[in-house]
Amino acid sequence: MGWSRLRRIVAVALVAAGTCLAPGTAGAAPAVCEDVRVPVAVALTAHSVYGRLCVPEGATTLQVLVPGGTYNSAYWDIGYSPENLSYRQAMNRAGIATVAVDRLGSGRSSKPLSVLLGLSTQAKAVHAVIQSLRPRFERVVLVGHSIGSAVATTEAVTYRDVDGVVLTGLSHQINLPGAVPVFTTLIPTTLDPRTVGRGLDLGYLTTIAGSRYSSFHSPGVAERGALDFDEATKDVVTPLETVSTVLISELLPLSRRITVPVMVVMGGRDGNFCGPPLGADCSSSEALRLSEGRFYAPEARLNAYVVPGYGHSLNFSPNAPGYHRAVAEWTDRIG
Repeated sequence: MGWSRLRRIVAVALVAAGTCLAPGTAGAAPAVCEDVRVPVAVALTAHSVYGRLCVPEGATTLQVLVPGGTYNSAYWDIGYSPENLSYRQAMNRAGIATVAVDRLGSGRSSKPLSVLLGLSTQAKAVHAVIQSLRPRFERVVLVGHSIGSAVATTEAVTYRDVDGVVLTGLSHQINLPGAVPVFTTLIPTTLDPRTVGRGLDLGYLTTIAGSRYSSFHSPGVAERGALDFDEATKDVVTPLETVSTVLISELLPLSRRITVPVMVVMGGRDGNFCGPPLGADCSSSEALRLSEGRFYAPEARLNAYVVPGYGHSLNFSPNAPGYHRAVAEWTDRIG
């Protein structure tokens, strides 16, 4: 056998071996994941915030992922069709580390009294996570969804310890005709069979069974398995989180004080925050950038992306991979 032919055979074999590895770039090792718990004081009492940290080999950037109201860290790592819908996996494949947190009161984080859980308390908890992990990474980017975006804004402005902010599912222009019906689906956790056993006080709220498509996905096309996952992993929100989100986005636009790069991502058919008569213009990525631009300082160098055809919870969209890719590329560019 000739030497040149042998080299070709070896090369083909190496390429074939690369395609048999875990999802991600050929030859890349899968991310190593671990649970983390970070202490945080709430009203002089000791609590802890939970996160799931996943670090691909060689990662120098960490994204801190904050879920929205009635969601927990599962929103960032959807178990149905994860190769398409898991934001966490998409970032890890791009070489970006992630820590998906449970907001205080939700998931595996502590459950203080609901009246204590506004944006400032949640931001303090996220800040504690950032401080505990920052020494391991060169850059930290804060990523929020919906109320989690309000938490991310509050954290970035209060502590100024991140290098970029991604805000998804939250504009500064609430479309009240679309948003108000969502609030009518909220009930105390004591009235829902999935949450009644958690021992939470009456201020903790969740969604009525079967209402999540109309509240968070409509009019997008979502597969039954994705909706079942959403219902099975639904969590809680507090009235103070909701009211303070409206306050900082509508009445006192806190985002104008963010001095690091910002990317805004919306579902193009998000009836809660987009479209007439009162919502942001989410007809295209450029339209969204122009519509939201006045709420940010020049230092934010605002970037925007619209997930076409989907509602509020855009990680569930069939078009989610395009948005995941756009965020990963933006994260790379701001370095």
